[in-house]
Amino acid sequence: MYISGWNSNKKKSYTQLPDSFYSFLKPQAVKEPGIVLFNKPLAEALGLHLSEDATQGVPAAELLSGNTLPDGFRPFAQAYAGHQFGNFTMLGDGRALMLAEQTDIDGSLKDLQFKGSGRTPYSRSGDGRAALSSMLREYVMSEGLHYLGIPATRSLSVCDTGEPVYRQVPERGGILVRVASSHIRTGTFEYARAGLPESSLEALLMYAAERHFPEILKHDNENIALAFLQQVMDRQLSLICEWMRVGFVHGVMNTDNMSIAGETIDFGPCAFMNAYNPKTVFSGIDLKGRYAYVNQPPIAHWNLGCLAGALMPLVDKDEKKAVEKLRDLLSPFPDQYKTAWKKMMCAKIGLNPSEFQKHEDMINNLLEWMRDYEADYTNTFLYLESRLEQGRNVLSEKALEAEKGCFDQRIVKEWIEKWKATTECQKDGVSSAIKRMQSSNPVYIPRNHLVEDALKKASQQQDTEALEQLLNVVSDPYNYRPGLDVFQLPPADGDAGYRTHCNT
Repeated sequence: MYISGWNSNKKKSYTQLPDSFYSFLKPQAVKEPGIVLFNKPLAEALGLHLSEDATQGVPAAELLSGNTLPDGFRPFAQAYAGHQFGNFTMLGDGRALMLAEQTDIDGSLKDLQFKGSGRTPYSRSGDGRAALSSMLREYVMSEGLHYLGIPATRSLSVCDTGEPVYRQVPERGGILVRVASSHIRTGTFEYARAGLPESSLEALLMYAAERHFPEILKHDNENIALAFLQQVMDRQLSLICEWMRVGFVHGVMNTDNMSIAGETIDFGPCAFMNAYNPKTVFSGIDLKGRYAYVNQPPIAHWNLGCLAGALMPLVDKDEKKAVEKLRDLLSPFPDQYKTAWKKMMCAKIGLNPSEFQKHEDMINNLLEWMRDYEADYTNTFLYLESRLEQGRNVLSEKALEAEKGCFDQRIVKEWIEKWKATTECQKDGVSSAIKRMQSSNPVYIPRNHLVEDALKKASQQQDTEALEQLLNVVSDPYNYRPGLDVFQLPPADGDAGYRTHCNT
């Protein structure tokens, strides 16, 4: 396969910023690249043309591994900083390079970035490479979120490098091509604030505003820094609420993993929660539960505070006034999030979100018994939907049997009777309740034990069948597919030790 259609944008390039924000360099060549996964629909949406004719483009494996570059392209690594588990560190793309800033078929600008392409000036002691299994995991998780309607970076391809990488044990190397609205992070602003002149910070702000929020530049009297922070806050609030809706735990919400564009970025130790427990974490190093499921909203608020601190000189020259303005902007976040969350939870159980204040106790009582009986987060809402929609058994019989101990509790049955009576009394009726639940609750999620099994087969046995089947299912998660019961079943062994419940 050959690829053409590259149109790397020069007018709005990140490289128009001062050169302290990036470093030009080429990817390190790999021995024997081969494509493991390729996202053809995404490629076509990006305006890339695929052909079997050798005269019609660059060999796909050579291009998507970085061995060959389109004519005139100059890849670069970005510099940034970040608070990692609360501690400030100077960072940068240690194993990533921007291949292109591509204008897609809708006229939107997208970043195409290599991940695992070799050492950069920001690699520190790292080798700049990535394990194939990790890159395949990012492909699955990012596409899973995308098809759940949640903003996320996406994956164009994963290549096997034909070379080993050395972690605890030797593993096959891999290179991902990631697609994002941009790779500008909160940490990018922290980097500018910490070590660059104010003019560079202002240049970054103007570039990011023009690229993502151009409407705020149309008002002459508006404080651009404050307007920019408001836009970022609104997107972060919406994103975190969406994570909570589907039980997604990011795992490492450092400020360098917080996208200004409001997209989920950097899929490391992330997963979808099985048994409902607000303290669930998915990172072996998060021993205190800083990034637990329940802590994602307050951490988002904390991260926004870091962005506010970086923008402070551009808000007001008087530091005291700047602090007051930023505090006034950020302080409503917790209450605004709580309101958005309650509306979201109302939709998940079919109730009218505009009447969320009436249903707060019902939501809290539901979550309490789910926690106490370790009910599966996804399957519980499917079970409730089936109690309204008698003609359609949304939850498979096998999954229902697995959850029987939870759903047979007296407290659950009493709650369901009260909830059904509430849905029947709504002005828009039960049919609207079912529609809300169908649009809010996926039938399938990328369950971690299935993801791990598929990655093991793909990376160790070169067998991608399970991975491709998983991708086919999660690319249409709201449709019931008979015969695929396994995707609704929680793991029998509690996620094989991967899930951790913290006590903090």
